[in-house]
Amino acid sequence: MAKTLSKHAGGGTLVPWLGVALVVILCDQLTKIAIAKVFSYGEGRVVTSFFNLVLVYNRGAAFSFLATADGWQRWAFTALGVIAALVIGFLLKRHATQRLFCTALALILGGALGNVLDRLMYGHVIDFLDFHAGRMHWPAFNVADSAITIGAVLLVFDELRRVRGSR
Repeated sequence: MAKTLSKHAGGGTLVPWLGVALVVILCDQLTKIAIAKVFSYGEGRVVTSFFNLVLVYNRGAAFSFLATADGWQRWAFTALGVIAALVIGFLLKRHATQRLFCTALALILGGALGNVLDRLMYGHVIDFLDFHAGRMHWPAFNVADSAITIGAVLLVFDELRRVRGSR
């Protein structure tokens, strides 16, 4: 049944890409649940000289963009995540045989949906990975954000590879 639902004209299947996205969502949600059970809001633990675990909430987008808005941003970013997921689903179906491209999209899909789940369930995204070097401090993030970032880097790499191959 999965074969008939996931085939497209090019002969590729969506199943592996949706599997990658599902693994990202599961890892993201399980780590967030674990951190929320172990830490209180704002509580953290030093792990190394450059990495801490800390439970923080992000009501905005990347780098807490619009975090202090009146609450509309929850629904706007949720809608944006759902729209992105639909577009990515279409692209995955259309290009299912392009391994690197689809791996990148699947990582982004899983990350986007992981953060959408947070917004729907809690009204904010749970962040807990906290990196710093001296006085430079990176905003806390999570597994979903990491998957989105890795996916974006892979998309750039795939495009550079494709452009080079066409010369």
